Amino acid sequence: MDVILNLLIIIVSLIILDQASHLTITNAIKVSDITQLGKTAVGFSLLAFSTSLPELSVAFIAAFSGEAAVSVGNVLGSNIVNISLIVGLAALIMGLRRPRKVNVIPSFAKEELGSLHFGLFVSSIIPLSLLYIVEASWLVGLILILIFVFYTYQLSKIRIPPEEGTNVSEDEKKKLKRYVMFAFLGAMGVVVSAYFLVESAVAVAEFAGVPRTLIGATIIAFGTSLPELTLDLRSFLKGHPALALGDIIGSSFVNITLILGITLFVPVLLGSPLTMNMLVFQNLVIFSLITNLFFWYFLSMGRLSWKEGAIFLFIYLLFLATTLGAIQLNPPAT
Repeated sequence: MDVILNLLIIIVSLIILDQASHLTITNAIKVSDITQLGKTAVGFSLLAFSTSLPELSVAFIAAFSGEAAVSVGNVLGSNIVNISLIVGLAALIMGLRRPRKVNVIPSFAKEELGSLHFGLFVSSIIPLSLLYIVEASWLVGLILILIFVFYTYQLSKIRIPPEEGTNVSEDEKKKLKRYVMFAFLGAMGVVVSAYFLVESAVAVAEFAGVPRTLIGATIIAFGTSLPELTLDLRSFLKGHPALALGDIIGSSFVNITLILGITLFVPVLLGSPLTMNMLVFQNLVIFSLITNLFFWYFLSMGRLSWKEGAIFLFIYLLFLATTLGAIQLNPPAT
């Protein structure tokens, strides 16, 4: 009976994921049109913060339980999944659906492209710097939080000229708060349904006799990126790649600044400051850097076809293979 119940929860969660993602995208586009922030900026801020809530909850739980390493690993792993798996799948699917449409990267405004490049730069340079200094303390965490606050404020001041044919009536402008609320609620629906989907999938996997280490490295690691996967794949397929790319890179930026910052800073507020040895995460940092560099190159070239998608998926499979291989070579103590 428990297995049947969990299977029903999985089905219901998938339905809610689909509807909630549709609600989020529809209202996020309206927010973009009214505020003139641009789809990339809305994805980078509103959607990125919302879809990063699973990682944020992991960060707080880890900080209170003294398991900060779990949060750091989750942040770096999620960034790899966000780009290699989500962008890879989107490019591959779009390439198969529209063989003549080689490129899925839209023509960005200068400000939008700048925020994407900055997000990728921060997501690359911070882990590399932490690997270089070896030990990360609460002071590093505070600096990361301040970087998040400062750049989010700077981003909020940028306005993008409206697209041709986009006329926003005064009536629509008055509904801005409503659209923001619905976009946020839709994102919450995605996050909550993703949580129940993952919990039920874990229960079914345990019933089937799948080892817990394998569940952690696959279902749970994949689960924290499920909100981005759902929203961004749908955004690509509905013809809003700028929204999707803003969310993907914005999520990486939020993860590496706000969430990593909270992971390192909160323990000092609890009276138990920690110093994290970043060499433990060397493999994750290297894969994160490789993924970001490829993405940076593809964005600069303005090209993202099924071939680039295949490269990203290969990187993800390689990352998955090395992660599972490390678990088998170094099984956790029981």
